[in-house]
Amino acid sequence: MHALAMTDERGRLVWISAARPGRTHDITAARRDRILAHLRAAGLGALADLGFLGLDDDGDDPVVVTGFKATRARKLAPAEKEANRILAAGRGFAHLKNWRILTKLRTDPARATHLFRALLVLTNIEATTGN
Repeated sequence: MHALAMTDERGRLVWISAARPGRTHDITAARRDRILAHLRAAGLGALADLGFLGLDDDGDDPVVVTGFKATRARKLAPAEKEANRILAAGRGFAHLKNWRILTKLRTDPARATHLFRALLVLTNIEATTGN
């Protein structure tokens, strides 16, 4: 399964996409969900992993910030490695790893979408009640 998710600055889930086949690339899913347009319309930005490198091509007003990618020909400088560490810490997906069922989920994408939406509701209830 493949799903995109957005969290707030505290790592709380605020949005999750419909489930797609696992072979779906992050950028393809983000374009289908019109993530950039929604973020720009809301005046928001997002921190993303390297799977989204190249999604936001507006160098003057980027909405999606990704890290630095090393290649065989170009290793990362220490400052780039540190920037990647800081970016990874700021993405806030650690809380979602508590939902271990997601690592073993093998079902129809439509069913998984219902599960993902339920997860969104449950995490928001958890956040508002403090449990």
